[in-house]
Amino acid sequence: MARPQRAGSFSKVKTVAENRKARYEYAIEDVFEAGIALTGTEVKSLRFGEGTIAESYAEVNAEEVWLINANIPEFSHGNRFNHEPRRPRKLLLHSREIAKLHGAVARQGMTLVPLSIYFNERGRAKVELALAKGKKLHDKRATERDRDWKRDQARILRDRG
Repeated sequence: MARPQRAGSFSKVKTVAENRKARYEYAIEDVFEAGIALTGTEVKSLRFGEGTIAESYAEVNAEEVWLINANIPEFSHGNRFNHEPRRPRKLLLHSREIAKLHGAVARQGMTLVPLSIYFNERGRAKVELALAKGKKLHDKRATERDRDWKRDQARILRDRG
């Protein structure tokens, strides 16, 4: 089984869509790299840098993982063979990884959150998928407090020398 890697350790050549709020809203446990089953016009739209995953999530059902509510807009020159923008898309993972994700979601109440869609060095579209737990309001406040303090530290160090 492929081991989960640290966030950012995947070889990203071109990041197409990023879910920036996910790291604020969720406490991220493990990060997985998953392939994504796309049609031709979806790949072309992604290569043009279009697509959003801000409100999307992933779910495990029938031993398959699906990316729900990701928006890849129609390709401008796709004519009648164009795709549906918000259709569920199958994520490609090893069966052991799927079993681990299914167990964590079912037993521990965790969520599968896509962090980014990118192209790797081989030109394949990949999804960076995180196994995460929702943060409470006080955790979000602590995150903001830490972020503000680091910003102030940088400002103080820059001004003093």
